[in-house]
Amino acid sequence: MAGELSASMMCANFLDLQNNLKELQAAEIEYLHFDIMDGQFVPNYTLGPCVMDQIREQTDIPFDIHLMVERPEDKMNFFNIQQGDLVSVHYETTYHLQRLLERIRKMGACPGVAINPATPVTSITEILDDVDFILIMTVNPGFAGQKMIPYSLNKIAKTKWFLLDHGYPNIKIQVDGNVSFENSRHMRDAGADIFVVGSSGLFMKNMTIYNAAMEMRKCISHEYKI
Repeated sequence: MAGELSASMMCANFLDLQNNLKELQAAEIEYLHFDIMDGQFVPNYTLGPCVMDQIREQTDIPFDIHLMVERPEDKMNFFNIQQGDLVSVHYETTYHLQRLLERIRKMGACPGVAINPATPVTSITEILDDVDFILIMTVNPGFAGQKMIPYSLNKIAKTKWFLLDHGYPNIKIQVDGNVSFENSRHMRDAGADIFVVGSSGLFMKNMTIYNAAMEMRKCISHEYKI
């Protein structure tokens, strides 16, 4: 199975958004990734539901909604979550994670758990039955343009082995943070399946979105090497 691309919309050109969306559609991007930040869990604010609703009217690409917010269970109704969307919540943000994941699935979306660089993957052992994917943050969340934390590649590989060892080979690993052409190759080797691509590998100054997507697909088209 080839890797999938999720376009980080916080890196898009909002003065030329319609053309950006056309290029993403032409490149057959699998998901549009929306970082939802509340200024509390991470020190930043980003896109809100109104902007997302407008984008939804312009494309049929499924959404990949990454909730970087405290108490995400209180904010789920803000968003027009639809069948086939990915929705990830951070392990670090809620006391009742299993209940929230179950709720996301009942809404028709694919539930996922995101974990920060310092959070061990073993922390989610008890909710593996409730997730379709695990989002490994390869930078500390909050800002685009950061460098990948070096031990992230080892963490991706450890997560893949952890899932295989516990009998969950179908749970996908998503990676987010400095997914460049070079880094994506190593992330793929380590076991990553879904790649959140932003300023390092898709929305770039020296390449069109379409050409960058084609180059990224070459980088992640091979099988794992773990």
